[in-house]
Order: sequence, then C-alpha cells, then structure tokens
Amino acid sequence: MSNKNLDNHNRWRNKTVAFRVSPEENAQINVAVQLSGLTKQDYIIQRLLERNVIVQGNPRVYKALRNQLAAVLEELKRIAIGQNINAELLENIKLIANIMDGMKE
Repeated sequence: MSNKNLDNHNRWRNKTVAFRVSPEENAQINVAVQLSGLTKQDYIIQRLLERNVIVQGNPRVYKALRNQLAAVLEELKRIAIGQNINAELLENIKLIANIMDGMKE
C-alpha cells in the first residue's frame, strides 16, 4: 500500500476528478498554488471543499512570493506607462496581500 494514495484520514484516494480551464485560469491557479506552499492537488481539494488554505512559511513560499512581487512590479511599471491593468493582476495582488497579512500573525 502506498502512502501517496491515502489522505489525512487514512482513506484511499482512488477517484480522479478532471476539468478544463483556460490558459489564464491555469496561470492564476498555478500562482495561488505556488504561494500556498501546498501541492496543486491539496490546494484544489481545500478550495473545493471550502476549507481555509493555511500558508506555512518556508523557503519555497518565500521564493514564490518574491517572484510574484517582482512580476507585479513589472506589471505596475507597464501600467505607469499608460497601458491598461488586467483583472488577473488585481487578483494576484489581493492574494499576495492576504498571504503577507497572515504572515504578520
């Protein structure tokens, strides 16, 4: 028996759930997963079951935050030139702000 196929309650994870997303939605999901520090599977399960995603600070989360903040800075520089802001950037900024706010506690 493989531990990879068991959940936190020692139940078998033998069902597959799949769905399609747009490239933009996939990018947003990937950013949220990276910032959470969880695996994509664990993150999606937590969100679908309406459970809180608790970010545990670690070097991988720190690196993801640093990279996302650098990407946000580049987008803000682009916007300062006079181009439009997109909704994905606003969502990423809100997500980063929530994570950083939670790290203070």
